[in-house]
Amino acid sequence: MIRLWLAWRCRILWLCLLLPGHLGAAERPADQVAEQAGDEAEVLQPITVQGQRIANLQPASSYPALVSALRFDPQLDVQARGLPEGQADISVRGGLFENTGFRLGAVTIFDPQTGHYAVELPIAPVMLSPPEVLTDVDHGLGAFNASVATVRYGFKRVNNGGGFDLGFGNDGLRYGEVRAGRVVQSEEGRRIGTMFSAAGSCGDGTLPDGDHDFKRFSGQVQVLGTEGETNVLVGYHDKFFGWPGAYTGFASLPETDHTKLGLIVVDHRQLAEQGWWELGAAYRWLEDDYDFDRRTVESGTPGSFEHETRCFSLGLMGETRAAGLDWAFSGQLLADRLVRSTDLTHGHFNSRSYLSLSLAPGRDWAIGGGRVLSARAGLRADLSNQHEAALMPLFSLGMEQQAMGRGVGRVGLDFSRVSQLPGYIALNSAPRGLFGGNADLGREYADNLTLSASWETADWRLRGALFGRRDDDLVDWTYRQGAPFLRQANAVDIDVRGAELMLARYGEMLDLVVAYGWIDKEADYGGTAVDASYYALNYARHRATLALLLRPLRWLDIRLDSEYRRQQDNPLRNGRDEAFIAAFSISSQLPFMEQTRLTLVIDNATDSGFEEFPGTPAVGRQISLGLGVDW
Repeated sequence: MIRLWLAWRCRILWLCLLLPGHLGAAERPADQVAEQAGDEAEVLQPITVQGQRIANLQPASSYPALVSALRFDPQLDVQARGLPEGQADISVRGGLFENTGFRLGAVTIFDPQTGHYAVELPIAPVMLSPPEVLTDVDHGLGAFNASVATVRYGFKRVNNGGGFDLGFGNDGLRYGEVRAGRVVQSEEGRRIGTMFSAAGSCGDGTLPDGDHDFKRFSGQVQVLGTEGETNVLVGYHDKFFGWPGAYTGFASLPETDHTKLGLIVVDHRQLAEQGWWELGAAYRWLEDDYDFDRRTVESGTPGSFEHETRCFSLGLMGETRAAGLDWAFSGQLLADRLVRSTDLTHGHFNSRSYLSLSLAPGRDWAIGGGRVLSARAGLRADLSNQHEAALMPLFSLGMEQQAMGRGVGRVGLDFSRVSQLPGYIALNSAPRGLFGGNADLGREYADNLTLSASWETADWRLRGALFGRRDDDLVDWTYRQGAPFLRQANAVDIDVRGAELMLARYGEMLDLVVAYGWIDKEADYGGTAVDASYYALNYARHRATLALLLRPLRWLDIRLDSEYRRQQDNPLRNGRDEAFIAAFSISSQLPFMEQTRLTLVIDNATDSGFEEFPGTPAVGRQISLGLGVDW
């Protein structure tokens, strides 16, 4: 293993010396401009050449949540317990559920208890821009406590109008959502918008004890000026869902999870003379009541699995030009507290503070023939009052070729080292129990190396990447035959190799996205006895996705998302390791009411029984019919 690691390090150095790389423009919106919409001045968001990678944004099982638009994304693997809107883990490039962060504007929204709740953001999707997946150096610059990727959201422009959606489906499903927006012009020329959304959903589920009851409320205030934009978001949800074997993997246990979550986000983006900057702050509180057997009643005692956490974070990012270089910078300060818990009582601490800082200067050179060479190198520092500090390198080298009338080609090489710390479930759970913790788990590290290439025209996009990652002391949850009713948090070293390929075409009548991903892993748990892995070795070796949006008529949309996967063998999984899953919808505007639409949605149209988590039953086929009205 040591020889393998040394050889891998040598390959990194060799590639850095010989190959070109590119840092994407996701974090480089210095070319933002202001435009006039009528008499209203407003600041535009960064222009990112990125089309929608999935077709179906409306699920068949509930009202849309942020996770709904991630389900078939070729860059993300969404692993759900029952319906995804109930609970879902997000994995990127074979990482674990805690290796992906979620950011609103400049600030990452973090759950200190467990990464299972990372995507629990009680904000209506209509208030946010489409998600952007940051990897490699883009991720290294803006990451917070996530070693593989960050899913970033901006803020949509608030407009006058609103609407509502109502629907029903099989297994007693009923859902509804109402939204309204209002814009006024201030005497100083600012555009002030407000928006509100309320949604609810309930149903019996496709399996016994698979019911849910969701409520979500969110509001937004937006102030747009000629050089600045301020957004304030407030959200709250009350979510109850049941699913057999949701977290334990034992289908005989009727498990439930009930979360009450509040979120406040304040974000300001400002253009500057030599660049831009963005500052954000967030406050998040969560009350969680998990029961592994709903037939019993426990409260306030060990085994009740009741937790409460609070978290405050402050984030800053931007770019400025000085001394002939473009200086990209990012930082986040966060403090969390495990306020109370019936079971997370065996660790060394119940509060923790974190600080992450990144600085990476870069430069572009025009080298003739429409080619631009770019380079960036920098450092990130991760600090905590409870763990060791880490100083890590970032490096990117790339070249862009612009062919007049034929498109833009890019080739790039990225290397970054990122670290993260385990959550309170892993640190403070009892050493032996249903979820066995380890208070001495330390900082996790990931070395990421990616060689990428892309070609983009007005209608077509082709992107590919080869990547390798070395995970050191990654926290995994494992199974041992001698203790079949327990799972244990253990550190593991993993070498990850993979490839990604995506071809997309966007047209007036047809949007098409085809993608393929391959991953391979070699894991070393040291001297720990491990017979199976619930997470680190639960990944798709081969995964192919197809998204299709067809508009044959002005008033008719036909959407299809499909996925074929061949999962890594796992002795805990019941059934086959391969699956074909599809979602289909057809939406039509009523001819006599253009603002009214009818939508039929079918999720898991193939009625696949594939266990996304080993031992946890799959959700069955779901069908819903919805009516929507906009004004």
